[in-house]
Amino acid sequence: MKTFKKDLLEIEVFDTRDEMGETAAADAAAYINSLLARQDEVNIVFAAAPSQNDFLFHLSKKDIDWKRVNAFHMDEYVGLGQEAPQRFGNYLAEHIFNLVPFGSVHYIFDKDKTPEQMCGSYARLLSATRIDIVFMGVGENGHIAFNDPHVAFFDDPQTVKIVDLDQKCRMQQVNDGCFSSIEEVPKYAITLTIPTMMKAERLFVVAPTALKADAIGRIYNGPIIRECPASILRTHKAATLYTDVPGAGQIS
Repeated sequence: MKTFKKDLLEIEVFDTRDEMGETAAADAAAYINSLLARQDEVNIVFAAAPSQNDFLFHLSKKDIDWKRVNAFHMDEYVGLGQEAPQRFGNYLAEHIFNLVPFGSVHYIFDKDKTPEQMCGSYARLLSATRIDIVFMGVGENGHIAFNDPHVAFFDDPQTVKIVDLDQKCRMQQVNDGCFSSIEEVPKYAITLTIPTMMKAERLFVVAPTALKADAIGRIYNGPIIRECPASILRTHKAATLYTDVPGAGQIS
Protein backbone atom coordinates (compact mmCIF):
# COMPACT_ATOMS: atom_id res chain seq x y z
CA MET A 1 0.00 0.00 0.00
CA LYS A 2 1.11 3.54 -0.78
CA THR A 3 -0.37 6.58 0.92
CA PHE A 4 -0.72 10.17 -0.20
CA LYS A 5 -2.28 13.22 1.37
CA LYS A 6 -3.69 16.29 -0.32
CA ASP A 7 -4.95 18.99 2.02
CA LEU A 8 -7.15 16.99 4.45
CA LEU A 9 -7.83 14.06 2.11
CA GLU A 10 -6.04 10.76 2.76
CA ILE A 11 -5.43 8.58 -0.33
CA GLU A 12 -4.52 4.90 -0.03
CA VAL A 13 -3.36 2.94 -3.09
CA PHE A 14 -3.41 -0.88 -3.22
CA ASP A 15 -1.95 -3.45 -5.58
CA THR A 16 -5.32 -5.16 -6.17
CA ARG A 17 -8.99 -4.29 -6.01
CA ASP A 18 -9.61 -7.08 -3.53
CA GLU A 19 -6.96 -5.75 -1.15
CA MET A 20 -8.47 -2.27 -1.54
CA GLY A 21 -11.98 -3.55 -0.80
CA GLU A 22 -10.91 -5.62 2.20
CA THR A 23 -8.96 -2.76 3.78
CA ALA A 24 -11.70 -0.19 3.17
CA ALA A 25 -14.28 -2.58 4.63
CA ALA A 26 -12.12 -3.31 7.68
CA ASP A 27 -11.60 0.41 8.29
CA ALA A 28 -15.31 1.09 7.85
CA ALA A 29 -16.34 -1.73 10.19
CA ALA A 30 -13.92 -0.52 12.85
CA TYR A 31 -15.36 2.98 12.61
CA ILE A 32 -18.97 1.75 12.73
CA ASN A 33 -18.21 -0.33 15.82
CA SER A 34 -16.48 2.60 17.48
CA LEU A 35 -19.62 4.69 16.98
CA LEU A 36 -21.88 1.90 18.25
CA ALA A 37 -19.79 1.78 21.41
CA ARG A 38 -20.92 5.31 22.27
CA GLN A 39 -24.28 5.83 20.54
CA ASP A 40 -27.44 3.79 20.02
CA GLU A 41 -27.59 3.84 16.22
CA VAL A 42 -25.48 4.66 13.19
CA ASN A 43 -26.84 6.21 9.99
CA ILE A 44 -25.03 5.42 6.75
CA VAL A 45 -25.47 6.55 3.14
CA PHE A 46 -24.37 4.02 0.50
CA ALA A 47 -23.24 4.50 -3.09
CA ALA A 48 -24.34 2.07 -5.80
CA ALA A 49 -21.92 1.25 -8.63
CA PRO A 50 -19.73 -1.63 -9.81
CA SER A 51 -16.78 0.24 -8.28
CA GLN A 52 -18.26 -0.61 -4.87
CA ASN A 53 -18.47 -4.39 -5.45
CA ASP A 54 -15.26 -5.38 -3.65
CA PHE A 55 -15.88 -3.05 -0.73
CA LEU A 56 -19.50 -4.12 -0.18
CA PHE A 57 -18.63 -7.82 -0.48
CA HIS A 58 -16.11 -7.57 2.33
CA LEU A 59 -18.24 -5.19 4.40
CA SER A 60 -21.17 -7.63 4.39
CA LYS A 61 -18.92 -10.21 6.09
CA LYS A 62 -17.87 -7.97 8.98
CA ASP A 63 -18.94 -8.48 12.59
CA ILE A 64 -21.23 -5.48 13.11
CA ASP A 65 -24.47 -5.13 15.07
CA TRP A 66 -26.33 -4.32 11.87
CA LYS A 67 -29.69 -4.06 13.67
CA ARG A 68 -28.45 -0.75 15.06
CA VAL A 69 -27.50 0.58 11.62
CA ASN A 70 -29.91 2.55 9.41
CA ALA A 71 -29.21 2.51 5.68
CA PHE A 72 -29.82 5.21 3.07
CA HIS A 73 -28.60 5.66 -0.48
CA MET A 74 -27.41 8.68 -2.34
CA ASP A 75 -28.94 8.69 -5.79
CA GLU A 76 -31.44 7.02 -8.10
CA TYR A 77 -32.41 7.17 -11.75
CA VAL A 78 -35.63 8.80 -12.86
CA GLY A 79 -37.72 6.83 -15.35
CA LEU A 80 -36.71 3.22 -14.70
CA GLY A 81 -39.28 0.66 -13.58
CA GLN A 82 -39.39 -0.73 -10.07
CA GLU A 83 -37.74 -4.02 -11.05
CA ALA A 84 -35.11 -2.58 -13.40
CA PRO A 85 -31.76 -4.15 -12.45
CA GLN A 86 -29.98 -0.84 -13.15
CA ARG A 87 -31.86 0.97 -10.40
CA PHE A 88 -29.45 1.80 -7.60
CA GLY A 89 -31.86 0.67 -4.91
CA ASN A 90 -31.95 -2.78 -6.54
CA TYR A 91 -28.15 -2.88 -6.79
CA LEU A 92 -27.84 -2.09 -3.08
CA ALA A 93 -30.49 -4.64 -2.14
CA GLU A 94 -28.48 -7.32 -3.93
CA HIS A 95 -25.03 -6.28 -2.69
CA ILE A 96 -25.69 -5.24 0.92
CA PHE A 97 -29.22 -4.26 2.00
CA ASN A 98 -30.62 -7.83 1.75
CA LEU A 99 -27.46 -9.49 3.04
CA VAL A 100 -27.32 -8.13 6.59
CA PRO A 101 -30.12 -7.34 9.10
CA PHE A 102 -30.21 -3.53 9.05
CA GLY A 103 -32.34 -1.75 11.61
CA SER A 104 -33.98 0.10 8.72
CA VAL A 105 -33.43 0.65 5.01
CA HIS A 106 -34.71 3.80 3.33
CA TYR A 107 -35.08 3.73 -0.46
CA ILE A 108 -35.42 6.81 -2.65
CA PHE A 109 -37.70 5.12 -5.19
CA ASP A 110 -41.42 4.95 -4.45
CA LYS A 111 -43.70 3.70 -7.21
CA ASP A 112 -46.59 5.73 -5.85
CA LYS A 113 -44.77 9.08 -6.01
CA THR A 114 -43.61 11.41 -8.75
CA PRO A 115 -39.90 12.19 -8.94
CA GLU A 116 -40.58 15.55 -7.32
CA GLN A 117 -42.46 13.87 -4.46
CA MET A 118 -39.69 11.27 -4.02
CA CYS A 119 -37.14 14.06 -3.88
CA GLY A 120 -39.16 16.01 -1.31
CA SER A 121 -39.89 13.08 0.99
CA TYR A 122 -36.26 11.90 0.99
CA ALA A 123 -35.06 15.43 1.67
CA ARG A 124 -37.38 15.64 4.68
CA LEU A 125 -36.15 12.27 5.94
CA LEU A 126 -32.49 13.27 5.66
CA SER A 127 -33.10 16.68 7.19
CA ALA A 128 -34.41 14.92 10.30
CA THR A 129 -31.45 12.50 10.39
CA ARG A 130 -27.83 12.90 11.47
CA ILE A 131 -25.75 11.14 8.83
CA ASP A 132 -22.71 9.57 10.47
CA ILE A 133 -21.01 7.96 7.48
CA VAL A 134 -21.10 8.17 3.69
CA PHE A 135 -19.73 5.35 1.52
CA MET A 136 -19.19 6.90 -1.90
CA GLY A 137 -17.43 6.58 -5.24
CA VAL A 138 -16.05 9.06 -7.76
CA GLY A 139 -17.34 9.35 -11.30
CA GLU A 140 -15.19 9.43 -14.42
CA ASN A 141 -15.98 13.14 -14.73
CA GLY A 142 -15.28 13.72 -11.04
CA HIS A 143 -18.92 13.61 -9.96
CA ILE A 144 -19.92 12.53 -6.46
CA ALA A 145 -23.38 10.99 -6.22
CA PHE A 146 -25.03 12.38 -9.37
CA ASN A 147 -23.60 15.88 -8.92
CA ASP A 148 -22.07 16.27 -12.39
CA PRO A 149 -19.94 19.40 -12.88
CA HIS A 150 -22.73 21.51 -14.38
CA VAL A 151 -25.03 20.88 -11.38
CA ALA A 152 -22.39 20.56 -8.65
CA PHE A 153 -22.64 23.37 -6.11
CA PHE A 154 -20.46 23.33 -3.01
CA ASP A 155 -22.96 25.63 -1.27
CA ASP A 156 -26.11 24.00 -2.66
CA PRO A 157 -29.09 25.08 -0.53
CA GLN A 158 -31.01 21.89 -1.35
CA THR A 159 -30.71 18.56 0.46
CA VAL A 160 -31.87 16.34 -2.42
CA LYS A 161 -32.59 17.43 -5.98
CA ILE A 162 -33.46 16.28 -9.49
CA VAL A 163 -30.61 16.69 -11.99
CA ASP A 164 -29.95 16.12 -15.66
CA LEU A 165 -26.98 13.85 -16.32
CA ASP A 166 -24.17 14.95 -18.59
CA GLN A 167 -22.92 12.90 -21.53
CA LYS A 168 -19.76 11.63 -19.81
CA CYS A 169 -21.70 10.51 -16.76
CA ARG A 170 -24.23 8.65 -18.91
CA MET A 171 -21.43 7.05 -20.93
CA GLN A 172 -19.84 5.83 -17.70
CA GLN A 173 -22.95 3.75 -17.06
CA VAL A 174 -22.28 2.02 -20.39
CA ASN A 175 -18.58 1.60 -19.57
CA ASP A 176 -19.60 0.00 -16.26
CA GLY A 177 -21.70 -2.56 -18.14
CA CYS A 178 -25.00 -1.37 -16.64
CA PHE A 179 -26.50 -0.44 -20.02
CA SER A 180 -25.67 -1.65 -23.52
CA SER A 181 -25.85 1.80 -25.12
CA ILE A 182 -26.05 5.43 -24.05
CA GLU A 183 -29.55 5.66 -25.55
CA GLU A 184 -30.75 3.33 -22.79
CA VAL A 185 -29.30 5.43 -19.96
CA PRO A 186 -31.82 7.74 -18.25
CA LYS A 187 -31.24 11.45 -18.69
CA TYR A 188 -32.41 12.44 -15.20
CA ALA A 189 -31.76 11.32 -11.64
CA ILE A 190 -32.41 12.19 -8.02
CA THR A 191 -29.29 12.90 -5.98
CA LEU A 192 -28.16 13.99 -2.56
CA THR A 193 -26.39 17.32 -2.90
CA ILE A 194 -22.75 17.92 -2.06
CA PRO A 195 -23.38 19.77 1.25
CA THR A 196 -25.68 16.94 2.39
CA MET A 197 -22.88 14.40 1.99
CA MET A 198 -20.15 16.66 3.32
CA LYS A 199 -22.06 17.03 6.62
CA ALA A 200 -21.33 13.40 7.47
CA GLU A 201 -18.75 12.80 10.18
CA ARG A 202 -16.78 10.29 8.08
CA LEU A 203 -16.39 9.67 4.34
CA PHE A 204 -15.08 6.43 2.85
CA VAL A 205 -14.44 6.92 -0.89
CA VAL A 206 -13.83 3.82 -3.03
CA ALA A 207 -12.74 4.45 -6.63
CA PRO A 208 -10.69 1.75 -8.38
CA THR A 209 -9.57 1.10 -12.01
CA ALA A 210 -7.93 3.17 -14.71
CA LEU A 211 -11.33 4.59 -15.64
CA LYS A 212 -11.09 6.73 -12.48
CA ALA A 213 -7.44 7.76 -12.96
CA ASP A 214 -8.22 11.08 -14.66
CA ALA A 215 -10.69 12.09 -11.94
CA ILE A 216 -8.35 11.07 -9.12
CA GLY A 217 -5.49 12.88 -10.83
CA ARG A 218 -7.61 16.03 -10.96
CA ILE A 219 -8.55 15.66 -7.30
CA TYR A 220 -4.90 15.42 -6.33
CA ASN A 221 -3.17 17.69 -8.82
CA GLY A 222 -5.75 20.37 -9.56
CA PRO A 223 -7.64 23.10 -7.71
CA ILE A 224 -10.77 22.64 -5.63
CA ILE A 225 -13.28 23.49 -8.30
CA ARG A 226 -16.78 22.44 -9.31
CA GLU A 227 -15.49 21.26 -12.71
CA CYS A 228 -14.14 18.36 -10.63
CA PRO A 229 -16.81 18.04 -7.93
CA ALA A 230 -14.87 15.40 -5.98
CA SER A 231 -12.08 17.91 -5.37
CA ILE A 232 -14.22 19.23 -2.48
CA LEU A 233 -13.33 16.03 -0.59
CA ARG A 234 -9.98 17.66 0.16
CA THR A 235 -11.76 19.96 2.62
CA HIS A 236 -13.49 17.26 4.68
CA LYS A 237 -12.05 16.68 8.15
CA ALA A 238 -12.24 12.87 7.93
CA ALA A 239 -12.22 11.49 4.39
CA THR A 240 -10.19 8.61 2.93
CA LEU A 241 -10.03 7.70 -0.75
CA TYR A 242 -9.21 4.05 -1.52
CA THR A 243 -8.02 3.11 -5.00
CA ASP A 244 -5.80 0.63 -6.82
CA VAL A 245 -2.59 1.16 -8.81
CA PRO A 246 -4.38 1.87 -12.12
CA GLY A 247 -6.71 4.34 -10.39
CA ALA A 248 -3.75 6.25 -8.99
CA GLY A 249 -1.99 6.40 -12.33
CA GLN A 250 -2.17 10.19 -12.66
CA ILE A 251 -1.17 11.16 -9.13
CA SER A 252 2.05 13.13 -9.53
